[in-house]
Amino acid sequence: MKLDFHSHILPGIDDGATDLANAVELTRAMAGWGFERITCTPHINAAHSNTPDDIRQTFDNLQDKLYVEGIDIELRMSAEYRLVPETWPEVLQKNWIMPIEDKYILTELPISKPEEMGDIKPLEEFKRLLSMGLTPVLPHPERYFYMSDEDLHRFIDAGVLIQCNYGSLAGLYGKKAQNKAEKLVREGLVTFYGTDMHNLHYVKVIGDWFAQGHPIAEF
Repeated sequence: MKLDFHSHILPGIDDGATDLANAVELTRAMAGWGFERITCTPHINAAHSNTPDDIRQTFDNLQDKLYVEGIDIELRMSAEYRLVPETWPEVLQKNWIMPIEDKYILTELPISKPEEMGDIKPLEEFKRLLSMGLTPVLPHPERYFYMSDEDLHRFIDAGVLIQCNYGSLAGLYGKKAQNKAEKLVREGLVTFYGTDMHNLHYVKVIGDWFAQGHPIAEF
């Protein structure tokens, strides 16, 4: 199946789609590329403290609108959980984990400021999730420029899977992220890929990359 593992198309609840019309526009583009299923993974972090109820309501509204618009694509609901003290302990305490495909959980780190994690130690949290029968997936490690190769391999050795952004491979985040993403792919470290879809600029850059003949990964 041509599955998008990571997207921000649910409207108005994080820094992705701004409203329902924008969400439909983004989804229509992704369906046109050939995606068969989109996993909706809005942020749960300090800036966007979404709850499962918030996400469910927005998810249902988008599904209904896509049906009316005749866009034939399957949606799944989850979240992108950031390991920060403002939200992660509450997620665990209130069991707000919504696994992807019943077992995977998208657990991101701060993009540029690891100190935002406070006392949270990623490896310990990844091991906690594994002990719960879940598989942590680290999204876009090519964008964590502060992360050493040693730390990344330590996560992988513990059982963490890697998700790379199509946008990184397409140069959306700059040459450094692109080079790192290509290296991860060459080394066979990437299990999942995602658009990390946020807005129409992503549509342009990723769409051009697919148009060059790059395939959508199948799972």
